[in-house]
Formats: sequence, structure tokens, C-alpha cells
Amino acid sequence: MFSGKTEELIRRLKRAQFAKQKVEIFKPGIDVRYDDEDVVSHDKNAIPSSPVSASTSILLLADQCEVVGIDEAQFFDDELPNVCNQLANRGIRVIVAGLDMDFKGIPFGPIPKLLAMAEYVTKVHAICVRCGNLAQYSHRTSSEESLILLGQTDKYEPICRKCYVKATNIKV
Repeated sequence: MFSGKTEELIRRLKRAQFAKQKVEIFKPGIDVRYDDEDVVSHDKNAIPSSPVSASTSILLLADQCEVVGIDEAQFFDDELPNVCNQLANRGIRVIVAGLDMDFKGIPFGPIPKLLAMAEYVTKVHAICVRCGNLAQYSHRTSSEESLILLGQTDKYEPICRKCYVKATNIKV
């Protein structure tokens, strides 16, 4: 979290729109943190999107597209890699943004399969709020235990491995 994933997705999709390509953007219907429909970055940059409850809906809605953007991919079902593969096989450029690990440091949802299937991967990092190093963990600061918990700085902080090990008391 807070690494600029959504910001980068929006940047790439707006460039495609500027190039007059037909672009569709999708997000999971459960993500209503900033807006019910738009994809919005933490910096408040936004782009119109279509919220969907199942990844297979993307196949129907992206029929005439040249570029498809998918935000918060970790919240989609396990069919998402197959959906992305089908779109790519149709010649559609697919750009996906999502967290690779959950708050426990475990690979998150369909992301591992997406990473394995992708032609290109750009991994962005936040800055550790505790020491200033690159952060690869989304440390949950609240006591909720459910896997999916939408939140921002009220529930998560980006931290590096060293600070994560210290914060979670992992035995080394």
C-alpha cells in the first residue's frame, strides 16, 4: 500500500486514452473507499471505471477495447488470471495493479498467477514509515483479523522487512 500502484495504473491508462485507444477500467465492486465507481489514488487522481463483482464480467464489458485496466486485483476471484489471459489472447493490452502480499506477508489472491503469466512486471515500493527504507509490507495496525479489510493509514502502514519482523515478533 501507498507505493503508487493505482497512480501508475491511472497514468498508463490516461496515456492510452491520449493515444485515442479504447480503454476500459475495472475495479472490484467492494472497493468504495474513495468513490463508488471511479478508480481513485491516495493522491486523489481519478479515472472513471466499472465496478464488477466477478472477474468474468470483465470479458463481457471489455469486448471492443484495446486496453483494459484492472485495479485492486488482489480482491478479485481466482478466475482473474484466466480472464486476463483471454483478453491478452484477443490482442488487448491488459494492465493490472494490486498488492502481491496480504497483511501477513502471504501471497495475495490471484496475484501470484498473474505475476507468473505477465509479459512485464513493474513492482513499486512504498517508503517504510518507521525507518525510511523501501517498504514491501502492508502492516495492519488495527486488530481486525479478516483477510479483506479496506482501509488506509487508519488501518495500515507501509514498512520494510526489518521493521515488519520487529513489529510482528517473527522468530528469526
